[in-house]
Amino acid sequence: MASISDTIWRLGPAPFVLKAIIFAVVADALLLAFILLRRIYRKRFFAKRDARVFALRQKWNELLSGSIPYSAWRANAFDRRIIETIALDALEAGSPEECAKILRFLRFSGLIEKRIFEARHFTGWRRLRALVALGRTRAPEGIHALGEALRDRDLEARLAALRGLSRAASPRAAEEILAWVSEKGLVVPALPLQSALIRCCAERPQILLPYVQNAQGPLREVLGRVLGEVATPSLGLDLLQFVGDDLDELRAAAARALSQSPSGISLDILNELARDSTWFVRLRAIVSLGKLSDRRAVPALLRGLTDSNRLVRFRSGEALVALNTEMVVIFQQVVATGDRYGLHAYVTAVENANLLEKLETNLQASASITRDEKERLLSVLMSGSLTAEQIASPLEVTKAAAPK
Repeated sequence: MASISDTIWRLGPAPFVLKAIIFAVVADALLLAFILLRRIYRKRFFAKRDARVFALRQKWNELLSGSIPYSAWRANAFDRRIIETIALDALEAGSPEECAKILRFLRFSGLIEKRIFEARHFTGWRRLRALVALGRTRAPEGIHALGEALRDRDLEARLAALRGLSRAASPRAAEEILAWVSEKGLVVPALPLQSALIRCCAERPQILLPYVQNAQGPLREVLGRVLGEVATPSLGLDLLQFVGDDLDELRAAAARALSQSPSGISLDILNELARDSTWFVRLRAIVSLGKLSDRRAVPALLRGLTDSNRLVRFRSGEALVALNTEMVVIFQQVVATGDRYGLHAYVTAVENANLLEKLETNLQASASITRDEKERLLSVLMSGSLTAEQIASPLEVTKAAAPK
């Protein structure tokens, strides 16, 4: 009688194939069992969580007011996470009074201090979760902990801290970010850094100035764009140093800051910046000239109507319409430029201001122009375009219509 080993030997590789099939069937069965058990567990977990959320929602006012002692739920990790999530979600959409009440609850319950501790001492995903939660609170006491996390070796942790400081939107958060970039340089993508600084520096844009002056390379470009977005008229004199800067964003910031400085030097600088080679610098200069509402800015605004950029032409037209001066005289000068695109921009601005009928009436009633010139201007106004015959000598019309 042959032994079992002899039988297996005669079968060749068949036993190994059989074992492999059995192993695959068992592995598939175990995997399916794991998936099924996991789904059952998650279903029960979410059902339990939903029921607990509903129960805690019924007691939310008592929880916020402290009528229910903090010790009654803080030791329960399940309840604590739910309550913190509800509070943070309410902060996103609450009124200022409600947000103040929720922030007070987070402070007195110790949840903010707990997240600060976790942000400083935990690592990996636990630290990321703590940084995100701390940023959502917008609590001033968490700013320093978020600033410390900016120096983490992990890029995700740095970005989480940066987003948290951006939510705080306070000068203190801006100081933390600026101190970090001056120390480490540009070690995160430029867009989130720029967005965070715009939000944090809006209240006190002057804190940017020393960092812009000392920054170099790509970081200076980012800070220049931020300064261009947050510059205010109060920075007018401080930004004069950047009028001739090589960085376009800084020249644009200077133009924006001069928008409410009605002085001779401001007008001269804006006239110069309106000739800049970069379109958005010219745009900022034109917008600022329009805000000055000075008749001496008319030549620069007329020149803006002939600009190659559509936005510059449109803003020039709006600024000319907003000037407190004779509309007929301005319209004559616009037609005298002989620029069809400039004329279209001006007429569009007049229509948007609901002044088309007024301009037509003023043209018909004007006694300072000849009948032929009046008919020509009315024809141009109605058609919104220029023909070769309608374009008069620009030099003569400009001299005759120039404001006294």
